[in-house]
Amino acid sequence: MAILETLYQELISFLGINNLLELFLTGNYSSLLTLNGILGVISPVIPLLLLIEIVRALVYKRFKIEDYKIPFLIFVLNRFISRFISIAAIAFCIGVFEKIAPFQVSFTWYWFIYGYVVWEFAHFVYHYLGHKVRIFWCLHSTHHAPTHMNLSVTYAHFFLEAPYADVIRTSICILAGVNPPMLFLIMFIDGTWGSFIHVGENIMKDGRMGFLNRIILTPSYHRVHHAKNPLYMDTNFCNLLNIWDKVFGTFQPEQKEIKIAYGITREMDPGNLWDVYFGELYCLWKDIRKAPGIGNKLLYIVMPPGWSHTGDHKTASVVKRASLAEVAAP
Repeated sequence: MAILETLYQELISFLGINNLLELFLTGNYSSLLTLNGILGVISPVIPLLLLIEIVRALVYKRFKIEDYKIPFLIFVLNRFISRFISIAAIAFCIGVFEKIAPFQVSFTWYWFIYGYVVWEFAHFVYHYLGHKVRIFWCLHSTHHAPTHMNLSVTYAHFFLEAPYADVIRTSICILAGVNPPMLFLIMFIDGTWGSFIHVGENIMKDGRMGFLNRIILTPSYHRVHHAKNPLYMDTNFCNLLNIWDKVFGTFQPEQKEIKIAYGITREMDPGNLWDVYFGELYCLWKDIRKAPGIGNKLLYIVMPPGWSHTGDHKTASVVKRASLAEVAAP
């Protein structure tokens, strides 16, 4: 019975229906007038869309178990080994940096806009480092390993990625004066939208979303981010507002003539959980072991993926320049 109860709790937690069940069981709907009540109603949206995505794939005979297997296994694995690490990291950063923040904003609509712009900058910093620093890429690559885009990809993360991401994002926001209640609301909105932009073509064939493509970061932009095509590599690091990608020159719209190829550039088995989860760490270890001198060994840890002590670099910027030069050649 204990096992069944655990499975039941895990299921309703995954579906995000805890608050809805409490509403129905107690009959007390007054909580819907509060922010927590509203957020509780919104929480099941992404899991519901994932189920719809799977059902549509089954109906149209496009469902492939391998497209969902690895993200599901990663989700289960992470539930056991990283459940509270991220929460502890956020609480620690708030406790440390709130005391030394030069100012703190109030919870008003105009400061909320400020807070979201700051959050988006913090997200850009974490995400950029996840692609440009080898050790961080070892954590982030798990999310890029799937070779098909669907909502299950949002659950495919190395267990240490969320804590390091939240340390960076929370620290920047708190130091910039964003108060914790506002930060938690922004995190919820960001997390919900950040999940939605992984929606697959079974639900949304064209991810541009019409006029919204000119205003916010739509699924189309995030599909570009997950692509390994040279033109698309290391672009669109933002989550909802693409302002910082435009500021730092990493903004890249989807090109209709370029078919997106998902995944990462190294040879790997996308159906092997251990290769998806630990493969990049193993490759880093091999590079460190063969590198001459302590300096080169340390550089492999902090330089971008593809950097080599021999000078034969295969970083994203090198690959992109070579591809563009090839296209431009007569």
